[in-house]
Order: sequence, then structure tokens, then C-alpha cells
Amino acid sequence: MSTPETSRFVRLRVDLVLEVGDEDAVARAALARIADDGDLSAEGQEPARGAVTGDTAEALAHLVDPFGLVGDVPGVELQQASWSSEEIDYDPDSPEWDLDGDGFGEDGFDGDGSDEASVAGAADDSPGECDK
Repeated sequence: MSTPETSRFVRLRVDLVLEVGDEDAVARAALARIADDGDLSAEGQEPARGAVTGDTAEALAHLVDPFGLVGDVPGVELQQASWSSEEIDYDPDSPEWDLDGDGFGEDGFDGDGSDEASVAGAADDSPGECDK
């Protein structure tokens, strides 16, 4: 469907909740990513190292690679990306965590035998941000 009235740009929102079982492993991985980042100056590496060793959410933000999410998708080119991470209180059974309010269960089924799955949106905060 490619008409002049149809935009060729699509916003894809992804919201992830991760359980961190080994904060030290996450911090080590983030430190390694910072050390290998050729675009980050030596002056920029020091505050980044301090941030990832003191905050697991910050370490995860350094490890997220939006280009990796869509890099292999044929026919698309990432134009801009924005992401954030924060520590949260999470209760998967709470109605608060039914992110799109569609009533689907954990398995993506609504109980009537259909296999319609839900997709939830994410906030657009930006400690990590990329423009192509």
C-alpha cells in the first residue's frame, strides 16, 4: 500500500520488563560495551562507567541496541531511536501491568479459543538516543 497519502515511516513501540538475576554481570557487560565504544571519548567514558556501576537500569540502557532489533529486517532502515530504563515495582498479576488493557492473558489468548495476541506501547523517554 504505497500511495502518496500513506506515510513510509512507522513508529514501533516496544515495552519490556526484565528480571535481573545478576546485577554484576549486567554491569560488567555494560563496562565492556563502554570500553569498546570507539565513538565515546576517554572523557566521556569515565562518567558512563560510574553510571553503569551504580545503577543496573543505567547499565541496561547502555546495552540496548535498537539497530540490532531491526538491522536484519528487509526493506527498512532505522531513522531514529529512543529508549529508557528504570527500576520498577513489578507484579505480573496486577491489573496495572495489563499494558494495553485488552484483557488477554499471559499466553495471548482471550479465553474464547482465538489466538489473537496483544502488543503494548512504550514510553518515549530517552537516556539512550540514536539518530541515523
